[in-house]
Amino acid sequence: MPEVMETLGRHRLLPVVVIHDEAHADGLAEALVRGGLPLAEVTFRTEAATAAIRTMSRRHELLVGAGTVTTAGQVDQAHDAGARFVVSPGLSPSVVRRCAQLGLPVFPGVATATELLAALDEGVSTVKFFPAQTSGGPAAVRALAGPFPHVQFIPTGGVTPGNLNDYLALPHVVAVGGSWMVPAEAVQEGDLETVTALVREAVALVAATQGR
Repeated sequence: MPEVMETLGRHRLLPVVVIHDEAHADGLAEALVRGGLPLAEVTFRTEAATAAIRTMSRRHELLVGAGTVTTAGQVDQAHDAGARFVVSPGLSPSVVRRCAQLGLPVFPGVATATELLAALDEGVSTVKFFPAQTSGGPAAVRALAGPFPHVQFIPTGGVTPGNLNDYLALPHVVAVGGSWMVPAEAVQEGDLETVTALVREAVALVAATQGR
């Protein structure tokens, strides 16, 4: 967990990746590293996810996690493929407990105080706030942080270059998840130049919002 949190806290941006063909995984990994954002959440929305995680995890400079994980079985698949953290769209006790058994950091999705309490009951103090924009956006994160000052958030869902700073300005936000710098069409077409350029732009935008 310390390494994962340190990496998230340093880059403050978690690319959410959808890969339909494992053949594009290594090129995408290269584009992320070359663009200055050496981490990725590979979603379990496609059949290629496990193979893509395995391929991308071979690059030791890249921190690869599994996203859209909804079952304990998927946790096992992700772990066996080399994923170093797990992200879930909601709070599944079976997912959280299996991650704990395997020593995998897990960031379950929450959108309400009740769900956040349930996450804390499972021993989780860093959560994915999802879907961020339609659940109230930065104002909702700020409101939830009030009664839960020791919780850290990774808002995901509807985060864009236009509202990025509104989230990152909140002290309880460790990073945000987004996909605009890894568009599915460019990944599918193997357009690494476009992906690299978008990643660099995202990194520069985060740096600008942080005043560095």
